[in-house]
Amino acid sequence: MKSGWVDSEAQAAIDRYAGEGIGRDLALRVYTTRLLGRDPKLVLHGGGNTSVKTTMADLLGEQVAVLCVKGSGSDMATIEPADLPAVRLDRLRKLRARAALSDEDMVRIQRDSLLEPAAPNPSVETLLHAFLPHKFVDHTHANAILSIVDQPDGEALCAELYDGRASVVPYVMPGFGLAKTAADIYDYEPAVEGLILHKHGIFTFGDSAREAYERMIALVTLAEERLQKNRKAVFVTAQLPQAIAPLAAVAPILRGACSRKDERVEGAWHRMILDFRTSPAILNFVNGGELVRYSQAGVVTPDHTIRTKNWPLVTAAPEHERTDDFKRATRAAVTAFVQRYEDYFARQNARTGGIKRPLDPLPRVALVPGLGLFGLGRSKKDARIAADLAQCAAEIITDAEAIGRFESISEAEMFDMEYWSLEQAKLGRAAEKPLAGQVIVITGAGGTIGVATAKAFAAAGAEVALLELDERAAEDSAKAIGGAALAVQCDVTSAHSVSDAFAQVVAAFGGVDIVVSNAGAAWQGRIGEVDEEVLRKSFEVNFYGHQRVAQAAVKIMLAQGTGGCLLFNVSKQAVNPGPNFGPYGLPKAATLFLVRQYAVDYGADGIRANAVNADRIRSGLLTDAFIAERAKARGVSEKDYLSGNLLGREVTADDVAQAFLHQALELKTTGDVTTVDGGNIAAALR
Repeated sequence: MKSGWVDSEAQAAIDRYAGEGIGRDLALRVYTTRLLGRDPKLVLHGGGNTSVKTTMADLLGEQVAVLCVKGSGSDMATIEPADLPAVRLDRLRKLRARAALSDEDMVRIQRDSLLEPAAPNPSVETLLHAFLPHKFVDHTHANAILSIVDQPDGEALCAELYDGRASVVPYVMPGFGLAKTAADIYDYEPAVEGLILHKHGIFTFGDSAREAYERMIALVTLAEERLQKNRKAVFVTAQLPQAIAPLAAVAPILRGACSRKDERVEGAWHRMILDFRTSPAILNFVNGGELVRYSQAGVVTPDHTIRTKNWPLVTAAPEHERTDDFKRATRAAVTAFVQRYEDYFARQNARTGGIKRPLDPLPRVALVPGLGLFGLGRSKKDARIAADLAQCAAEIITDAEAIGRFESISEAEMFDMEYWSLEQAKLGRAAEKPLAGQVIVITGAGGTIGVATAKAFAAAGAEVALLELDERAAEDSAKAIGGAALAVQCDVTSAHSVSDAFAQVVAAFGGVDIVVSNAGAAWQGRIGEVDEEVLRKSFEVNFYGHQRVAQAAVKIMLAQGTGGCLLFNVSKQAVNPGPNFGPYGLPKAATLFLVRQYAVDYGADGIRANAVNADRIRSGLLTDAFIAERAKARGVSEKDYLSGNLLGREVTADDVAQAFLHQALELKTTGDVTTVDGGNIAAALR
């Protein structure tokens, strides 16, 4: 591991923050914290913490000694001065004299000691930073350190490796107890450069930001070098099927197995988003003959448990063309996982007085031999975090097994950490949005209606995949939505293109729950005079395009077994033909019947099929030129054409989007056609 310190960059940070009234100490604290945070072999996703002891003016303008320490849950890679709340140092240090301090009182005292009352909560390890005398203190969960300490003889290995440069702290859960223990051990050997926390991580410190940071790099490098000595062959590969099923077939099965019915709402499901990873190193790990032993031993550091749970789901290897066998085996494995988790909770909750309430028992990581690993979460962000941590754990366990045998903390210690209120607080308590955990695919996503629909569903919590013939338009739509929106080039007139597009969606999110089949194109002409080729082209886009998309979606929905929702943009032309518009209206009429056929054929599978019957929406279809033509065909002005309805109001793409959203949320409605046209009795179905 190499130092990332650059004098010119450090000075640039000092100069930049000086313009914001931030002093040198805090500027350098931010600089080296970011150096640590940008290296995934040191910290990931809010892990680790840093601090600096300095002086600041309080709200009365008086200079006081403070500890600026990372706020709980802040990301070291992107930290700013505001993410390092200042706490009165003298008040924190007085706490060391106490024999005991509850977590609740610790948090209250820390908040009461903040210079800025509205600042974020200081790190749960604030007291450890305060009790050490050094100006700068750094803490990470370095991979190499964890591979060393996650051993039955980890403490002895560290004592030998560091030979007086670092002291070893036995495992103690973070909080007041760990802070006192670590400070006492430091006092016994005050010349050390750092503290190695058994089964947890590493602290380094110094009188300058550079000294504390480069001590971290040096001590972690020693661990990396030790891991390269006397390595043994790590994993013997298990016997696997000759042909492994592809990701596109496996992910929906896994996703469905890891979903559960929402008992509060009939027809609703609690679904997960997936994030897939594979590489030679990951395959070496998941293909090991002893996978069940080393993967189920526990977390590599207690900090991971709130994101990954204490062990992953392990499935059978998915054999090609035998996915039904894989589906049965995976559902059985998930049932066993949930039962194991519930038994674990019951045991440990009884031990702690029965006061805890169980968390969701579904897995957050799945290991699939022959294929790779998956992170699972209620959003793409959460799934990606779980996958990052799982990939990190695989690397740590691999190195631990290469020099010895991986060993985690005990079950009781894992429970105490998983159900620790201060750790759970990092996840936040925001209410979930109605479509959290669901994946929507929108075709024709580069158009006005497509973009409006994507924005509406993203705002409702869905993960969005945008399919569009024009790849640039799809990418522009994805940027407009932000987040994890996926842009995919797709030609709905090509079965291969549609199949490939849905495979990309499955690879990105794990499956599909909602489809808005919106792609379309308009051809005009008197029906008795139109060229047959024009009619065939219109049917390819405006009927067969919908069928190809729906067929691809239903295949995935059936594999998941959690129902789904097919939504179609039908147009009022399906029931109220306009003059010289037969080439467009005829396939739309067929699509209206298609909607009802899907409702009939797949209702028993929980798959709903509905349509929006919209009219006269300014969009890529109804361009200014097209509006002028249709107004002329009807003998009215353009303004009157657009507002030519019972309400006298122009209907917009946002109105159509809200109709689609409404249909997606109505779990007991199928075969419905919602009219969005301002009122047109001739186009009314009932």
